[in-house]
Amino acid sequence: MRPVSRKGWALVILDAIQFPNLNPAALTLPGFSIGGTHLGPFPLRWYALAYIAGLLLGWRWMVYLIRKDRLWKPGQAPLTIPQADDFLFWATLGVILGGRIGYVLFYMLPDPASRQRIADDVFTVVRIWDGGMSFHGGLIGVSLAAFLFCRQQKIPLLGLGDLAAAATPIGLFFGRIANFINGELWGRHTDAPWGMIFCNERIAAANGGMCPAGMEPRHPSQLYEATLEGLLLFTIINTLTLRFDSLRRPGLNTGVFLVCYGLFRASLEFVREPDAQMPDFLRGYVTMGMLLSTPMILLGLWLIRRAFAQPKPAPA
Repeated sequence: MRPVSRKGWALVILDAIQFPNLNPAALTLPGFSIGGTHLGPFPLRWYALAYIAGLLLGWRWMVYLIRKDRLWKPGQAPLTIPQADDFLFWATLGVILGGRIGYVLFYMLPDPASRQRIADDVFTVVRIWDGGMSFHGGLIGVSLAAFLFCRQQKIPLLGLGDLAAAATPIGLFFGRIANFINGELWGRHTDAPWGMIFCNERIAAANGGMCPAGMEPRHPSQLYEATLEGLLLFTIINTLTLRFDSLRRPGLNTGVFLVCYGLFRASLEFVREPDAQMPDFLRGYVTMGMLLSTPMILLGLWLIRRAFAQPKPAPA
């Protein structure tokens, strides 16, 4: 057990990394008055910037892949660049609506305290700016958006899915960095030298002088996830795309994404703080992240098997 000392408003554990006093707002736009009514100021949060950066950079990466004719020969890309531009709007709606609805269904409604907050103020459900988005919900939302978009545009669903799979890790990386800046989704207690105390003046002030993560060092699991779900997953899928022509096997990129993300997420659940919403008979054995990742892995394995069962088009 590390020794502790009293310092100001909190206990500081010696030899542990103190979470920096980061401002969740990247910048704040000044307020203004209209007709005697003052509006603002308007904080632009890192969380919002992460979504914007992930969507825009992911879209540009999809456009880059569409333009590389070599990746599609002897065929052609499943969608045009104008269609990719249009899909950005659909994907944005799917990610935001699906991510928030998934968070409410998977994490808020099973928790009595969260249910009470919703009962006291139903608008809690739509306050995305306060945090609370589910990746699995966002995946379902963007998958539904992709299905409807492909049906409208007569685009093969797996073709669009393979392109999106190559781009999605970009958004995952920025999203996990934003989780870290917000000081949320911290990991379990650890004695590792890189353990971090997720407490600072801002977090304590927002929680009545107390820090939800306590004063024990914890795994910075957000950074682990940014590395595995973002950087490593991007490297794996785009190596397959650019070096091994995986786009010529419809469904392969999508399957690899689902399997790798599911495995990464399930393994990282061992260092993430366990979900308080799990039923008593499951608590201590599995987490919500593990449960939601299992069908992803199974579907991904089926898509990979299906992709290799189809003959690969010969290069032109």
